[in-house]
Amino acid sequence: MNARKSVCTSAALALGALAFAFAATPARAQSGNHLEIIHHPNYDKSVFMPFSPAIKVKSGKILWLAGGTALPVYHDHPHKREQILKYLTNDLEGQVRQTMDGIMETLKAAGASPKDVVHVFIFRARPRMGDIGKASAVVNSYFAPHNHKPTTTNLAVLELGEPEQLVEIQVVAVVD
Repeated sequence: MNARKSVCTSAALALGALAFAFAATPARAQSGNHLEIIHHPNYDKSVFMPFSPAIKVKSGKILWLAGGTALPVYHDHPHKREQILKYLTNDLEGQVRQTMDGIMETLKAAGASPKDVVHVFIFRARPRMGDIGKASAVVNSYFAPHNHKPTTTNLAVLELGEPEQLVEIQVVAVVD
């Protein structure tokens, strides 16, 4: 657990440093009313990037979502074995979809949308070759209809809360 907190703290510090480093660069595109996408002046638009290098928060309040998993947002703690077997199947893309569905529900409950997301932290356990692309593709599919690419951290970690758990995703958004 301490290693996980350390990874989250390091990722948050890196995000802050990245946003600060690019804050002075001119913006090329707009997202939600209170966010500004930041790109380098020499940004080559022909290169596909599944995330933005930085997002400037112009106004609003920060909304931190709890780390989500493929388990329903509201589930028993400690986890029941039947819940784990039902929801935490050995399918990374399936777990990412279920996790993102829960995140979208939470955003909606907060009066937010995918366009309000500033950063996505993706933690993957038991990584295999190609998993970063698979997880990123599913996450990106939730933002593509909104023409929005939040900043992203995608990490492989030793373990998560349950042995069957392949992914945990945390989102930070800005709302009015």
